[in-house]
Amino acid sequence: MQGVKGKTLLRTGPVTGSPGGIPDGQATCLPLAYFALAARWRLLKTLSFMPANLSRATLIGLSAILLWSTTLGLLRSVSEAFGPTGGAALIYSTTAILLCLTRGIPHPRSLPGRYLLVGGTLFVGYEICLALAIGLASNRQQSLELGMINYLWPCLTILLAIPLNHQRFRLWLWPGLLLSLCGIIWVMKGANEDVLGQMAQNMAHNPTAYLLAFSAALTWALYNNITRRFARGSNGVTLFFVVTALALWLKFALFSPQETMQFSLTAAAEVLFMGASTAVAYSAWNYGIQHGNLTLLATASYFTPVLSALLASLWLDLAPAVSFWQGVALITAGSLLCWLATRRL
Repeated sequence: MQGVKGKTLLRTGPVTGSPGGIPDGQATCLPLAYFALAARWRLLKTLSFMPANLSRATLIGLSAILLWSTTLGLLRSVSEAFGPTGGAALIYSTTAILLCLTRGIPHPRSLPGRYLLVGGTLFVGYEICLALAIGLASNRQQSLELGMINYLWPCLTILLAIPLNHQRFRLWLWPGLLLSLCGIIWVMKGANEDVLGQMAQNMAHNPTAYLLAFSAALTWALYNNITRRFARGSNGVTLFFVVTALALWLKFALFSPQETMQFSLTAAAEVLFMGASTAVAYSAWNYGIQHGNLTLLATASYFTPVLSALLASLWLDLAPAVSFWQGVALITAGSLLCWLATRRL
């Protein structure tokens, strides 16, 4: 996946920053690594007690989470080579072509009208907002912050499900939402003790990118609820990716004359990998939730911010401050708490 020529996603050598290969500001985050190892051990034990077919389907579903976790770093790397709009257009064109080849060319009339119009608009809006937010980040560190803002969507999905889908909940939904919001603030504060001041400064310097990131989180939360309410078992993802790619190429042609594309084998490989991984991830997730352990998959999905931040940091050669990882942990904990507040009701 993405990055400078010759890089691999999992490095065996030391990472620059401090003696011993531990990046500056991350030495105190070793408990997070132990927690990840413990979670992995529990996952393996759970899978070992499942029937073979169920275990296989669950692993396929989990592979989607791994693939989606590469999105943040890949989007940033591709946008550096091809520009925010051009890079996203190339990625989603690849995804759309692969989905059409494997699942057939979609027919709009096969989809419920409200799902097609409202859900399709929200899906296209989400993909464009997220890609442009990451691409327009002032630097790689800021792209990490914007990526974590996107992970407000699990909490927002549940929050919006209350009025839209009459979702029942327990009172600890509100502390969960507050935890996630605090996590976003903590992610953005960096080494500055003036948390709110630093947050305001970041947003003032690049308001478009932050607005797009918040819009992405809200848009995806709305899409999830609209799909649940109106899709009636239909899947318009292939068609939606086709429209997303066309919309991005239209924007590139009409409104992005200053963007230039710098083609290279590495950048082209990144586009192909992300386009393919996005197509595979959607198929793997659909298979997993239909035939695998849904509870395990749902729980694991809430740890995507941690995995996404870790992979992006490794790939983009970043060493985020301790406060960043604390914020990621708060976002994850808040999302889990919101989900648990709606369980078995």
